[in-house]
Amino acid sequence: MAEGRPGAWFGFGFCGFGQAPGSGRARRVRSPEPLRAPDVDADACRVSASWSYTAFLSRAGQVQLSGSTGGAASGFRDVWASEALLVVLRDGRGPGPGAELQAWAPSTALRGEPLWAQTVELEAEREDGADGETRRQTLPLLPCARAYVSPRPPCYRPLAPELRARRLELGAEHALLLDQAGQVYSWGGGRHGQLGHGTLEAELEPRLLEALQGLPMAEVAAGGWHSVCLSETGDIYIWGWNESGQLALPTGSLAEDAKTVAGQATGLNEDGSEVKRAAVAEAGAAAPFIAVQPFPALLDLPLDSAAVKASCGSRHTAVVTRTGELYTWGWGKYGQLGHKDTTSRDRPCRVEYFVDKQLQVMAVSCGPWNTYVYAVEKEKS
Repeated sequence: MAEGRPGAWFGFGFCGFGQAPGSGRARRVRSPEPLRAPDVDADACRVSASWSYTAFLSRAGQVQLSGSTGGAASGFRDVWASEALLVVLRDGRGPGPGAELQAWAPSTALRGEPLWAQTVELEAEREDGADGETRRQTLPLLPCARAYVSPRPPCYRPLAPELRARRLELGAEHALLLDQAGQVYSWGGGRHGQLGHGTLEAELEPRLLEALQGLPMAEVAAGGWHSVCLSETGDIYIWGWNESGQLALPTGSLAEDAKTVAGQATGLNEDGSEVKRAAVAEAGAAAPFIAVQPFPALLDLPLDSAAVKASCGSRHTAVVTRTGELYTWGWGKYGQLGHKDTTSRDRPCRVEYFVDKQLQVMAVSCGPWNTYVYAVEKEKS
């Protein structure tokens, strides 16, 4: 992460359990605040946020928990937080090169014995992505890339070896997989169009996202009921539920906050997306609102900025551009968009805090109702 330049983690959004160290238990943190804890500052290399607690992994292998459960332990390679399970990958206890996968009840704070544990194979790190960075698979995808962890039984779920998984993301009811060739697969619940196959049907097994076939993808992110992909050239493709504007498409729920709706009629766009046309009392033509987008839609950022990283909360979305700017949109009730308010937005808006502070955003990780960002000082020109 930008070696040689001072950096820090920032948090904003829901903090009712004290998830963001230094922010107390304020329910709403409306603007980015530096995380104030010795073990959770620039040394953290991964942040995994659940609804009521957050797990921080340091470069030295220490996991620190903050929020509804707290504590710290050492000897870990990776961590993944959910309300049902706290999953960790720790150094193996035997003489071999393997690691041990453990699932804990979050309330134990990694004390006592895990709910279950098993030895897993490790895979060598390699260059991955257009930036040439050396990366490894991260939980919930296992290092062997042949299985993943689910918070719902069965917790250990094998993957077909022909998928050659590179990254895997879990939403509330669906899964996204990015393979070595940059192709995307999705499966699970589809009632909000989050699978991207043009229907609202569920898929029991990973299914290739045909709408993106032939377009190599570099990143995938799963929200509660929406999905995002970033292409190798920095384009954004987004689909699923748009109830709070998380797709950056016009949504009726936000329009109703600003004006009186006299009546509605529901129909379908040519691409199959559900449209609600609201008849506004003082307006002329009715405005189209997208409730569900079952096919990937191409999204342009302001200034045609190229996106390199993405993360999704339950109903909000965040992307980092190639120049280190952060854009957020969607549900903002708890300040998780970072715009100094609690307003929801159905279009990408730049988080001005990092621009004003002359900071370059390097990473973003969304919890269900909050957002964490790693940023470094901009290089002097």
